[in-house]
Amino acid sequence: MGTVKKEILIGVLVALAATLAGCYLYIEYFSNLGFSETLKLIEEGDLYGKILSIGAIPNLFVFFIYIKKNQDNRAKGVLLTCILIALFTLILKFI
Repeated sequence: MGTVKKEILIGVLVALAATLAGCYLYIEYFSNLGFSETLKLIEEGDLYGKILSIGAIPNLFVFFIYIKKNQDNRAKGVLLTCILIALFTLILKFI
């Protein structure tokens, strides 16, 4: 695998981890209920897209850190992941 592809893959993986961490932190700290109860409410209310969108906010910080460190290919991976999350959220809205 070329170094460019490897750097983009690292950016994608870091962005996915940041999104999962953002979703977890949002559910854990901004919900009055327990984690599992909140997940049940999300499922009942079909709120996956909204939670995923909020959870993707940490990607903004990751993106700018990579830009500041001149790691442009990793920033491309983060941007690609954000676009895929946005498309996935759009699909969830209409399903």
